[in-house]
Amino acid sequence: MKDPTFISDIEISKKLRTNVEIVNVIEEINLDKLRKKINQAKGLIIVRGINDNINRAALENKRVKVLLSPEYGRKNDSLHFRNSGLNQVLCKLAKKNNIAIGFNFNDILNNDKLTKINILGKMMQNVRICRKYKVRMIVGSFAKDKYELRSIDSLKAFAYCIGMDGKEINNAFIE
Repeated sequence: MKDPTFISDIEISKKLRTNVEIVNVIEEINLDKLRKKINQAKGLIIVRGINDNINRAALENKRVKVLLSPEYGRKNDSLHFRNSGLNQVLCKLAKKNNIAIGFNFNDILNNDKLTKINILGKMMQNVRICRKYKVRMIVGSFAKDKYELRSIDSLKAFAYCIGMDGKEINNAFIE
């Protein structure tokens, strides 16, 4: 199992009993620039969900492998539902194009209490909708420095907290 991250530190990785895979996440607000970056990218293509248009464009592109944190940057929730960045249409696109939905532990780690609560609730909703439409889910620390790295056991506990079951947790890491 590999933990997707932005940094590589072999010594810390051994202590945490995890393999670290360095990834590059595409963060772009402009749709044309996003499509251009996706077409130029090589290897594992991960797009960070910023808004509904970016989420949709990423899930329509078959070269993308992971849509990371579709709940990122969501401010206003409705009275009757959370604005979590996913809906049935996007989940059907993800299933059709074999794109995984990524859950970023770093979003929880580096926020204040109220923001953490809202993000966890949105992640829980995204887990439920991904399970309903049988979309693959991944979990990673996506650490930016060596102090943000977490062990596989900690990430499995995080996955359990947001509502994944045992089989989903075992499939939630990049092999």
